[in-house]
Amino acid sequence: MGRTKAIVLGSGIGGLTTAAALRRAGIGVEIFEAAPQQRKTGTGLGLASNATAVLDALGIEFGSIAQTMRTFELRTAAGELMREIPIAAITAELGTPIITIHRNELIDAMHAAAGDPPIHYDARATGYAVRADGGVEVRFADGRSAVGDLLIGADGIRSVVRARLQGERPPTEYGYLCWLAIIPFRHARMTEGYAGHYWGPGQRFGLIDIGGGRAYWWGTKNMPATQARDWRGGKDDILAAFAGWAPEVRQAIRETDEAAIVAVPAQDRPFSTRWGTGPVTLVGDAAHPMLTSLSQGAGSAIEDGYVLARSLAVRLASGGDVVAGLRDYEKARIPRTRALVEGSRRLSMTEQLADPVACAARNLLLKYVPTTVLQRVNMRPMRFTVEPMPAPEQVH
Repeated sequence: MGRTKAIVLGSGIGGLTTAAALRRAGIGVEIFEAAPQQRKTGTGLGLASNATAVLDALGIEFGSIAQTMRTFELRTAAGELMREIPIAAITAELGTPIITIHRNELIDAMHAAAGDPPIHYDARATGYAVRADGGVEVRFADGRSAVGDLLIGADGIRSVVRARLQGERPPTEYGYLCWLAIIPFRHARMTEGYAGHYWGPGQRFGLIDIGGGRAYWWGTKNMPATQARDWRGGKDDILAAFAGWAPEVRQAIRETDEAAIVAVPAQDRPFSTRWGTGPVTLVGDAAHPMLTSLSQGAGSAIEDGYVLARSLAVRLASGGDVVAGLRDYEKARIPRTRALVEGSRRLSMTEQLADPVACAARNLLLKYVPTTVLQRVNMRPMRFTVEPMPAPEQVH
């Protein structure tokens, strides 16, 4: 029997983790990316202990390019400390660090770990068909096609594969906008490994050390969904939105080149349990897009890639087939990702509260909740067991 080959649509976090994990399992990979070249977003990521455990298992080197989080503070808009999250205790119990990292640098490390598989850019998929031999053929807008034993849709919230499986539906919108940027930044507040979240009525701001004298910042503001979807403002509008906020917040915005600011509307999709059929499945935002509140969008995609590869490897090593392996993967992942999607929505509603009285009550609760409860709640999304991968020679 020839080597099993996977076609992966999308060269983002989910697609490249999947490629690296499949390589570790002895499965061949070919990646197709709709963009004309590798996407350079210029934004950062926070990866919790669940994600770093998977990166470790896959041999994806992040120590030299990531900053380990050492301090995580919740502050008011004016900068008053509400609560410090016990990061040291959390990471000590879970056994792997929480890191912050430039997305582009993580993508480069993942690509290297995947063995530099062929990535075909400017390859916009238009559809696919399951072949009589059980494989799958993918068609592209420029007339190309590709054939493999399985197809993995890692093509984001507007996934072509998801649309074929579930039908075309618009994303769910939540009536706020997120601004994101990375800048060189120095401030007394920005100690090594610092992360600060500032909460105000209907707005938030994050200021995070990603190492190398750089800060990753993000801001949110409630606004009509139609405005968030097609925001046309600039840096002056962001500064006006954060008038009166903590000095370090205003400084970060002022020191950012307007062209470096990315604006993203808050969106997800209704959770669906239909991730695949036959030799086809989904990973990451294509399967379960989620709001950013739990910081698990990238982390859950990383988990997906590992579990998918392991599920295939286990089935193939025992004489089973690709289709059974994909259904095993979906069965394993659907309950956890549903909980993360729903948990992100609930937390988002609390974070984006606009009523001053409700905000005051929320802040008071945060200030006095027992540390043990705070630690348990924050750890819950980070708990993930990395099961060992079968040796490649066992996989047919």
